Amino acid sequence: MRYIEPTRVKVLMMMFFATGILGMIIGLVIAPPSMTMILTFMGVINFGLGAFFSYIFLTQTKKSPDKRKKKRKNDK
Repeated sequence: MRYIEPTRVKVLMMMFFATGILGMIIGLVIAPPSMTMILTFMGVINFGLGAFFSYIFLTQTKKSPDKRKKKRKNDK
């Protein structure tokens, strides 16, 4: 998988966790009985995506600079 900037991954992680928790709360507490299951299920999916992005954040390695573009100090 391609390298993603840590700040971008953190934003995605927080966004999915927040919407997942909010969706589960709304689905279990506020929603009418006909919508309870689907809203809770969507909240669980968002929470799972947040867990996936936190896994990506914790396991990705730092991007190494491209050695072909680096200038040599001995170049005259």
